Amino acid sequence: MRRLSRSRGRLLAAVLVLCAVAAAAAVGVWLQFGERQALDTRYRAGGSAPDRVDITASVQRVDAAGRELMLRILVTPRGSLAEAGGVSPAEALTLQTSASVRGDLTFPAHRRISTVDVPVTLSAGSITDYPLDAYETTLEFGAAVGDDEAVPVRMTLTNNDALFAADVDASEAAGAAVFEVGLARSTSVLIFVVFMMAAMWALAIAVLIGAWFLLTRRKGLTWPALGWMAATLFALAAFRNTAPGTPPIGSLLDYVAFLWAEMVVAFCVITVVVMGMRAESHPQDQPDQPDPQDQPDPPDQLAPTPPPAA
Repeated sequence: MRRLSRSRGRLLAAVLVLCAVAAAAAVGVWLQFGERQALDTRYRAGGSAPDRVDITASVQRVDAAGRELMLRILVTPRGSLAEAGGVSPAEALTLQTSASVRGDLTFPAHRRISTVDVPVTLSAGSITDYPLDAYETTLEFGAAVGDDEAVPVRMTLTNNDALFAADVDASEAAGAAVFEVGLARSTSVLIFVVFMMAAMWALAIAVLIGAWFLLTRRKGLTWPALGWMAATLFALAAFRNTAPGTPPIGSLLDYVAFLWAEMVVAFCVITVVVMGMRAESHPQDQPDQPDPQDQPDPPDQLAPTPPPAA
């Protein structure tokens, strides 16, 4: 019966572990699908007049430290404004942009239009709030041909930076396309950074427990333990540098976990070395250990008493 109950207990534990793994994998797939859907989302603004300028823009990279994003733009004239099916404009085309975009874009007539990368300034937010930092910007694009004759614009905006999630409000104003863009760290970045902070604290507590064991037992200079502690001190710094987006020192990640973990580990290493040196230099302070050679010999076994004579 005991063997049967043990077998049932092991089978139940295995089933629970498999269910937990399957649930974790399902949650991961669901989160990845949500982020993929967000990256595939297209935001549109502008009219659908036959004679217009189509603009396809995508956020290629967000530089939080430099407070700007790189926007890749492809301009395609339509209708009477185009030649060779939209490859080149029939007249000189000027793309008028908002103040956050660095300068207007001009495309000469009868010349092929190619993609252009333009930097866009970000406002609000600070990278020291990493991973909770968020930024804003306004994209406004209008078009004019010839002698500044305004033409309607239809614009499509997408986000290709997997480290950031975009919240876009698209609208049209006087024939121009306007996008109010909000950028925040993606869900995958938030999950990974939270895991990093938890792991840093877990490692620091593990080193603290090990140091407490060495000090209370008066183990002296235990070199394998000291090597592990010192390796943890440098491993935490290397682990911190793997944070997505390479945040600078002084971010929220550092003040919540990294700096404290480094201080705890360094304190433990120094304390164990100092107390270990005292224990090694004053061995009389340690409890005396019995010498096996000083143990008394076991008593001789008594010979068996002969039975009494009949």
